[in-house]
Amino acid sequence: MPQHQLKQKLKQGETVLGLFMNCSYPAFMEICGHAGFDFAVIDMEHGPLHSLAAEDLCRAADCTGIAPIVRVRKNDGPQIQRALDIGSAGVQIPQIESKIDAENAVKSSKYSPLGARGLSFATRAGHYTAAGTNITDKLNEESLLVIHVEGKTGIDNLAEIVSVPHIDVIFLGPYDLSQSLGIPGQVRDKRVTDMMQEAVQTIRNAGKAAGTFVENPEVAKQWIDAGVQYVGLGVDVAVFLRACQSLVKAVKRF
Repeated sequence: MPQHQLKQKLKQGETVLGLFMNCSYPAFMEICGHAGFDFAVIDMEHGPLHSLAAEDLCRAADCTGIAPIVRVRKNDGPQIQRALDIGSAGVQIPQIESKIDAENAVKSSKYSPLGARGLSFATRAGHYTAAGTNITDKLNEESLLVIHVEGKTGIDNLAEIVSVPHIDVIFLGPYDLSQSLGIPGQVRDKRVTDMMQEAVQTIRNAGKAAGTFVENPEVAKQWIDAGVQYVGLGVDVAVFLRACQSLVKAVKRF
């Protein structure tokens, strides 16, 4: 498996663009790579994907150099372990609300001495034992750990969360954050955006990369200008819908 450049780009201060993926067809992953995306989030939280489909998407990602990141359903050791064992470039963990939550995410994502991730070399990540037994440090170093802070409780505890080592990206979820503020779906409301802007500065001051989800280039630019590096630029099914709507609307004008 190739060594993806996503983590290195973030360390160098670059902005990286990704797409959330609900579709299991591997060609869609290859297309994302050919389109120029840096990463794709294989969504096992909100999407219908299962582990075998996710593993095939990881294989497809390796064909075009795009980094496959698996979003698990919750901060759960076995789910995190499987997401990494299938050969992803990293894992994305939702609903982190405290320093203890963040520490548990690290524990589940990293091998000893950084954590307690279950160890088997007979996995895709271990090249099915072909890589030998001296790869745990390498996998610890290369895998990307993204945690979601997406509720008011998490924002309130952000100063403690950012102090936890070995977390690469703190991803601010605008939709869940809006819901926690009692205004579900109103992600452009000033109460949401002000809270997120302050959070971005806290994350960057701690030496970590900030991430978020956007649905169009204009909003992407606003958050990139605010200091966000890791940008989830839409969802595959929504992108396809908009493209189809545009085609239908264009033809019906004739």
